[in-house]
Amino acid sequence: MHIDLRTVTIKPLRHTYDHVARRIGGDKPASRYQEGTFDLQATANFHYRPTWDPEHEIFDTGRTAIRMADWYAFKDPRQFYYGAYTLARAKQQDTAEANFEFVESRGLAQALPVELKEAVLRVLVPLRHVAWGSNMNNASICAYGYGTAFTQPCVYQSMDQLGIAQYLTRVGLLLGDPDTLDEGKRAWMEDDAWQGLRRYVEDTFVLKDPFELHVAQNVALDGLLYPLVFETLIDDVLSSRGGTAVAMLTQFMTDWFGETRKWVDATVKTAAAESAGNKALLEQWTRHWRDRAAAALLPVARQVLSDNADSVMSDVVVQFNTRLAKAGVAI
Repeated sequence: MHIDLRTVTIKPLRHTYDHVARRIGGDKPASRYQEGTFDLQATANFHYRPTWDPEHEIFDTGRTAIRMADWYAFKDPRQFYYGAYTLARAKQQDTAEANFEFVESRGLAQALPVELKEAVLRVLVPLRHVAWGSNMNNASICAYGYGTAFTQPCVYQSMDQLGIAQYLTRVGLLLGDPDTLDEGKRAWMEDDAWQGLRRYVEDTFVLKDPFELHVAQNVALDGLLYPLVFETLIDDVLSSRGGTAVAMLTQFMTDWFGETRKWVDATVKTAAAESAGNKALLEQWTRHWRDRAAAALLPVARQVLSDNADSVMSDVVVQFNTRLAKAGVAI
């Protein structure tokens, strides 16, 4: 019997949804990111205003002082929608698990000098509470912000920070024991070195403007904390003292910040370019929260750097200012 195989081309009646086609300039193939982002924000047919905030609709652009003609002008350079996000994080989790396995199986944690191990635990374990605060803040931005293009990355950021808190917990248990976590909480609640940062985190919990909260958390605090702690204290200073294993255990945080910084910068740049009013407001917010974050992080840095902490913190702030200037925010 002879069988002829033929290829049949089926022409689709349309390539994407109408609301996506209007944004990309006609009926043509759209990316999964575009279809999973554009115009998903509910805009009408709300039953009633929130009883806890009757001045606003459930989803309301009036919750922030930032004004946008189109809240879908924001773009995530990573092109993250749920599928792309989970695949990216799964790969990073595989790498992190391999790093933990490498350190544990070869006894590298036990081989760390005692003084270095104590310095690592003194700095990293209390940061679990900072990561948890970021988890809460980004969930709040997602709840009260407007437009999927702005809020969707924030819920990913929220879950990432929960994961970071868990990795920091594992580092504490690997280099110490369960009592180490209790000591980290005690330091967070009582030690003078942490009270400025603790107050910063708690003050952000009551910020009402979701975009200012984005600036306070994702722009200012993370923008100083990650270069200072993970890129400087861990990857540079402590690694040179024999702490390379710790750099392996915190590789996720370093890689994660390098990736999320692109989204944060793109968001700030888009908002600042929208209007002179937005730009002035972003500069005011960023300057205020940058100064508070730098002052709060300085005592943390002194636990490792002692007399060099001021100069290192100054360098981190200069790098931060240069980065924000490229995004159109001069501070």
